[in-house]
Amino acid sequence: MSSHAWILLGLFLSILLLTVKPMGTYIAYVMEGHFSLGGRIERPLYRLCGIRQDEEMGWLNYAFAILLFNGLGVLAVYALQRLQLWLPLNPQAFANVSPDSAFNTAISFVSNTNWQGYSGEATMSYLTQMLGLAVQNFLSAATGIVVVIALIRGFARHSAKTVGNAWVDLTRVTLYVLLPISIIYAVFLTSQGVIQNFAAYKEVTTLEVTKYDNPKNGPDGQPLKDEKGNAVTEPAETSTQTLAMGPVASQEAIKMIGTNGGGFFNANSAHPYENPTPLTNFIQMLSIFLIPAALCFTFGRMVGDTRQGWAVLAAMTLIFVVLAGAAMHFEQQANPLLTQLGVDPLAGNMEGKETRFGIADSGLFAAVTTAASCGAVNSMHDSFTPLGGMIPLVLMQLGEVVFGGTGTGLYGMLVFAIMAVFISGLMIGRTPEYLGKKIETYEMKMTSIAILVTPLLVLLGTAIAVMTEAGRAGILNPGPHSFSEILYAFTSAANNNGSAFAGLSANTPFYNTMLGIAMWFGRFGVIVPVLAMAGSLAAKKRIAVGAGTLPTHGPLFVTLLIGVVLLVGLLNYVPALALGPVIEHLLLFAAH
Repeated sequence: MSSHAWILLGLFLSILLLTVKPMGTYIAYVMEGHFSLGGRIERPLYRLCGIRQDEEMGWLNYAFAILLFNGLGVLAVYALQRLQLWLPLNPQAFANVSPDSAFNTAISFVSNTNWQGYSGEATMSYLTQMLGLAVQNFLSAATGIVVVIALIRGFARHSAKTVGNAWVDLTRVTLYVLLPISIIYAVFLTSQGVIQNFAAYKEVTTLEVTKYDNPKNGPDGQPLKDEKGNAVTEPAETSTQTLAMGPVASQEAIKMIGTNGGGFFNANSAHPYENPTPLTNFIQMLSIFLIPAALCFTFGRMVGDTRQGWAVLAAMTLIFVVLAGAAMHFEQQANPLLTQLGVDPLAGNMEGKETRFGIADSGLFAAVTTAASCGAVNSMHDSFTPLGGMIPLVLMQLGEVVFGGTGTGLYGMLVFAIMAVFISGLMIGRTPEYLGKKIETYEMKMTSIAILVTPLLVLLGTAIAVMTEAGRAGILNPGPHSFSEILYAFTSAANNNGSAFAGLSANTPFYNTMLGIAMWFGRFGVIVPVLAMAGSLAAKKRIAVGAGTLPTHGPLFVTLLIGVVLLVGLLNYVPALALGPVIEHLLLFAAH
């Protein structure tokens, strides 16, 4: 790693850790119902919706409310896309989105995945972007946070039958956490050059004339081909360019704060209208981790022992530092085939990267966005070196528990913490305990489901794609890289990340359907068992600390937790990684 990369990583983590305590305290304050203005704002909403604020729910009703809420969200986003041609705020008169793409996109944004098989500026109207996609950016982020809050209550309460009120929790986290931060953040982005308007797209004159080859059509309007089957082209030039407009800053803010990642533009955070300066690039990385890191402190505060939260945060940080450093290091290595052609070996791998960000900033951004379930990208992951591209894959395949998404990262890590204390209990022949709660058969069944559901979706989906004609039809790059692209797509979908290698033609009925299924079950196939654990833990009595109790706030537990995350979380994927990026790396350095 270069000195710039070390300084960047150190500065990033230093500023992030300074925000953990104040932000974590504020979230706990809001979710515990202490916000002084809350009653005047909330009560009219509850009366309008028929919600009884003081009535709490058992885990089953809580889970049903979450599923119902998100199911209605899918229907709303799907309808907006299918009807957008006849709805307002569509200055470009974009057509209705196809059924399979609308299905995929609706599930994608509701599940906090934000996978995009379409080009935003050429597909979605302003109304669809705002009322459909941006609104779900708020609500999907809120869903993840309230689920982890319910799990925290499970640890904090004893002999209780309830874990909170889902409707109240969703309202509070949206109104008092996500919305105010996003407003402030959007104002900052506009000050830096991110656009925010409702203007029609603008045709502007370029400084230079662009020359290109244009496909030549025959009298029947079909592209002409020569005797070898190649497309016939003719020289063309243009001195104009169409600049897409729209309400970008407002969507960009919650895209990052809520670890959503869906870009207003197809180029996402590599587009200068979304991410114009190195300063916005740095702040965007910080904002992705802001809430996931703070929730660790919220956890410690709500269970009455802040050391527990710091221990979890330490495990996350240590794993992240190693993998982020690896991502930047691998991208600073030159492609040996290009070096043979005379490219400076010290230049590193600049393919697919914005020159205004460079290698270190792009590598760190890739690690941040895949460690969190964000999926925003400021470079082309498909152009990374084989091992550089493997790091984002590994970060997602760990279950995105290294900080992870808003709420999802922490409840995923707490699931691994339960697994860690269970394994430690087996080692010493004692019933495992975590935060004064016995971990018994029921919790381990739910833990197993929560850990195994995503590997099952990823590996089964990848296998089906490579074995079927419809799956192979999207491959543009033959060899191990094509396998990596398919593996990345299903890893991203099932772990609700949303980033892509993008060399795979995935906007097809096959991939839209398969990835949509992976996104839904990757999200709620984990949420339901997590809420089931919350209900079970809340009903248990608290056990006093004894001589055989494993301390869960010290270096020993942090080490054990990291080991469990790496072994249990990643072991399922080792054969698949060997078939993709590992083989590609070996072939590259063998000059093939």
